[in-house]
Amino acid sequence: MSLPCTRCESSGFLNLDQIDDESILEDNDLILKWIKENEDHDVQVCDCCGDGENWHGVPGEHYNNDDPRGPNGPYAYNGGLCECN
Repeated sequence: MSLPCTRCESSGFLNLDQIDDESILEDNDLILKWIKENEDHDVQVCDCCGDGENWHGVPGEHYNNDDPRGPNGPYAYNGGLCECN
């Protein structure tokens, strides 16, 4: 069972309000492309369900089967818990 990331409101990204083109907001690949092609913004992969550049499994989710747990997992630095837990 996975939990939604409350830091990014399950989107997998932070600061999406800075993207004017709403047509890309439903496609993670288009958002990643937009981030690389544009400057003067703070849009990034969520640093709670990801590391600011890539996700720890499914974007916007925590503790699913793709999300390693324990001392080898992405939240080991925080006692195995995500930031928004």
